[in-house]
Amino acid sequence: MCRFVAYIGKENILLADLLIKPNNSLIKQSLLARESRTLTNGDGFGLGWYTSFSRAPALFTSLYPAWNDQNLTYLAKKTQSHLFFGHIRAASTGGISQFNCHPFIYKKWLFMHNGWIPYFEKIKRQIHNLLDNDIYNWIKGNTDSELIFALFLQLAKNVKIKNAYDIYDTLLKTLNIINELVKKYHEKGVSYFNICITDGKRIVAFRSCTSPCIKPETMYFSVGEDPVQKTTNETIYKYIIIASEKLSTNNGFRWQIIPANHCFMVEANLSISLQKL
Repeated sequence: MCRFVAYIGKENILLADLLIKPNNSLIKQSLLARESRTLTNGDGFGLGWYTSFSRAPALFTSLYPAWNDQNLTYLAKKTQSHLFFGHIRAASTGGISQFNCHPFIYKKWLFMHNGWIPYFEKIKRQIHNLLDNDIYNWIKGNTDSELIFALFLQLAKNVKIKNAYDIYDTLLKTLNIINELVKKYHEKGVSYFNICITDGKRIVAFRSCTSPCIKPETMYFSVGEDPVQKTTNETIYKYIIIASEKLSTNNGFRWQIIPANHCFMVEANLSISLQKL
């Protein structure tokens, strides 16, 4: 399995504030994850972040382990963003290739995944057959994660995204299609879907496992309070962090677990909600 972190906020922060500085930072998790079935996540890493001058995110990926890449350190200490994704990989489906490093990027979208699909080699062709040529030809790697994203992009062609719920609904339909294909080969095949996706305005995160007897991989969130921004209906936060593991118990972070088989949604105005899957 892999580990990841996502940040969205009213203000830019240095990527290093989450990737390097915390006592359980993402870089430290690449060498020793505390809450994962896989302790070491050294099969590459990736960063995706948004700037003020483009709707499309920037992307940096590498095959080096995150704990041993000076370019990552230099970049994270000098780059600021109000919305970014970071991912460290423990290869499962698909080999070690830069094309297989998360997050994946398509136009305004970023996507990252921690999990796997059973019998992927048996259903891969069927998923490919559901894709238009532009989406099919965009695929560069050979992971189940990238194909989840590709199928989402295909379904999203027919959706006008107005809020986080629209993303949630499209992603849920994507996973339902995949789960039905898996069931054709093995009724008890177990898929793991810890996913973060953003369109550059809002974030949707799934913490999911298809077996009721197995817990999904861990996922937490932490919010920055902004007491001025409160209405009768919702609370608007200063920032929201989503992470596979608690990054730190210091620095004002107050972590809450995202319940198993739930979707955590962050709207463009930085309000949040939970949806049972």
